[in-house]
Amino acid sequence: MRVLLWHVHGSWATSFVHGPHTTLVPVTPGRGPDGRGRPATFAWPDRAVEVPCDRLRDERVDVVVLQRPREIELCERWLGRSPGRDLPAVYVEHDTPRRTPSDASLPEEVVPDSRHFLHDRSDIPVVHVTHFNRLFWNCGRAPTTVIEHGVVDPGHRFRGDWPRAAVVINDPLRRGRLAGTDLLPRLARAVPLDLFGMNVRDVPRRLRIPPESLWTYEDLPQARMHGELARRRVYLHPYRWTSLGLALIEAMMLGLPVVALATTEAVEAVPPEAGVLSTRVDTLAEAARALTADAPHARQMGKAARAFAVDRYGLPRFLRDWRHLLTEVTG
Repeated sequence: MRVLLWHVHGSWATSFVHGPHTTLVPVTPGRGPDGRGRPATFAWPDRAVEVPCDRLRDERVDVVVLQRPREIELCERWLGRSPGRDLPAVYVEHDTPRRTPSDASLPEEVVPDSRHFLHDRSDIPVVHVTHFNRLFWNCGRAPTTVIEHGVVDPGHRFRGDWPRAAVVINDPLRRGRLAGTDLLPRLARAVPLDLFGMNVRDVPRRLRIPPESLWTYEDLPQARMHGELARRRVYLHPYRWTSLGLALIEAMMLGLPVVALATTEAVEAVPPEAGVLSTRVDTLAEAARALTADAPHARQMGKAARAFAVDRYGLPRFLRDWRHLLTEVTG
């Protein structure tokens, strides 16, 4: 099977391209948002092949895995085929719904009423990455299913020799309250934090956190980030409203205990023996402080976290689910 897929979410795509299919990854001049090609910071197998956008019309494409609304128009322009009509397609919904529709002409909606943009179409199934997302999106006529995340197992590498808490947030200043960026000063007073992700360098200055309380690591390659995470004693997940971050699952597989806000899918992903979940920030701060001070306890909880994550979010189950769905969609 030959699958067209844009490089949008590097961590999720890294798992997807490990399937048995050939993945065609569009490339545009300058490698902009509509054609980034293969990522430099993730290890992808050779069966993920870059294809210049002006040559896609000459390629055999069996199915397209859409991730952004505009990719429907890109398929029509670059392939001369319409997803759902004369090209089998599925749409992966990575995100939780937002309060305001992207179309300014529509009335403002509260989150449980948020209509998916495929609400009125029945020819493109919507694949949610969490059951929480499926519960909150109003997808109307669109068929829906859930394929939970699958993660390439980085191995049990926990060392915990640094009594600090790791946090992974891409674009923390732009995402703000959604990602819990505003909670970092409060948490950093309880335990030193190490922030990993894209566009993180200016966070200590902008949030007025002393440098010794917040170290930043800018856009590390995935393999190196895993090694760094394994040296920290706890993983902190301050997200208020977002889909389940793959970095959380990766940290659990590495063997780190978790301290997280009890919001969205985190309550399903982190069992009590693997960490502490609460909507009270003071409870999270105290839990992070206690775990960083107690290495044996952190290691014990981390082993439970790894066992749960490997069982629920292992790559074989993820690839099996996707193989079944793509086979069904393509007939």
